[in-house]
Amino acid sequence: MEFVSLSIPEVTLIAPRRFGDHRGFFEETYNCDQFSAAGIETVFVQDNHSVSSDIGTIRGLHFQAPPKAQAKLVRCGRGKFFDVAVDIRKGSPTFGRWVGEELSFDNGRMLLIPAGFAHGFMTLEPDTEIVYKCSDTYAPETEGAVHWSDPDIGIEWPLKSTEIKLSDKDATALRLSEQESPFTFEDIK
Repeated sequence: MEFVSLSIPEVTLIAPRRFGDHRGFFEETYNCDQFSAAGIETVFVQDNHSVSSDIGTIRGLHFQAPPKAQAKLVRCGRGKFFDVAVDIRKGSPTFGRWVGEELSFDNGRMLLIPAGFAHGFMTLEPDTEIVYKCSDTYAPETEGAVHWSDPDIGIEWPLKSTEIKLSDKDATALRLSEQESPFTFEDIK
């Protein structure tokens, strides 16, 4: 596996090795020894799998607050999507900044998003499957969200806003400046 820190160094792009032949391919998507050797000690306790039927579906920007904060290891099971992490750790030198990567079935890449980041994605193909590991279990009482088009963050989504499909919850989420982040840079580095 190849591990690459992005412009926000805590967010890591991971490229597993694929071994293919006439039957298809094999790839290892998680290996605790390799992650540990790369300095990643995150323990994952829950796996999630979602499907978005339509191109332009946005889910996010979501997070869970402490004590149930979640790191996520995100990959594409089918299709293609644009995956985004936004630093919401107060006091962080990259607070309010975002990074995004295209994850697809074809490229096999994954994104490791630590706790202290809001996470979201936009589907770029129909029937896209998002598969991800979480470092804590789902706790709806700790859920939070940042508006997907917060102008202060300025995410450059690949599709126009007229093509977007959102849940009511995501459409009405507050901007980052309109809420108190439950994360601090000192607590979650």
